[in-house]
Amino acid sequence: MGRRHRAVKGKRPYDGTLRRERARRNQNRVIKAAERRFLRDGYGPTTIAAIADDAGVSVDAIYKSFGGKPGLVRAIREQALLGRGPIPAEQRSDELQARLPDPRKIIEAWGTLTTEVGPRAAPILLLVRDAARTDPELHSLLEEMDADRLRRMTDNARRLHATGGLRSGIAIAHTAEILWTYSSPELFELLVLRRRMPLNRYGQFVSDSMISALL
Repeated sequence: MGRRHRAVKGKRPYDGTLRRERARRNQNRVIKAAERRFLRDGYGPTTIAAIADDAGVSVDAIYKSFGGKPGLVRAIREQALLGRGPIPAEQRSDELQARLPDPRKIIEAWGTLTTEVGPRAAPILLLVRDAARTDPELHSLLEEMDADRLRRMTDNARRLHATGGLRSGIAIAHTAEILWTYSSPELFELLVLRRRMPLNRYGQFVSDSMISALL
């Protein structure tokens, strides 16, 4: 008697899309929970256990994804730098620099981007600055983030110089220092958090000041 052979169905290829999306949502919940805790309770008193409880995940999951509280701060900052909308603020900045030949227009656009990034990034950076006075790990993180911002501003300075529209005699390093100063969380603290300057006026102040210093 001949043996009947039944067609064996191949296994469906594994689709990790849903798993990745679930992991992304979990990470976003953790980042938002950490941001709320840090800003409400302070960096030192906030525990990973409290963040995990707020986010509905395990402590181990947070350590695996972020490595602890400094990693959470980095993640909060990275999200803040995205700005609003589907395209990250830094990407929009790069694109407008490539598209616009006029340095004045570029700097004015930076002032607008500052109003997106500042309200989210400045509070967490100021919290790190204050905690770094007594926490060596946070001091190293603060230096790392300051250096990263200076690197970014140096890249912007090179592109501005390439337009040929800057004031004669201003070096790239000096330009970077000016951009670094006007993008600082301390300026946001002074004018918006302490003086209650409206965000639109703050963005205008930043762009006007950079234009005055550079063009």
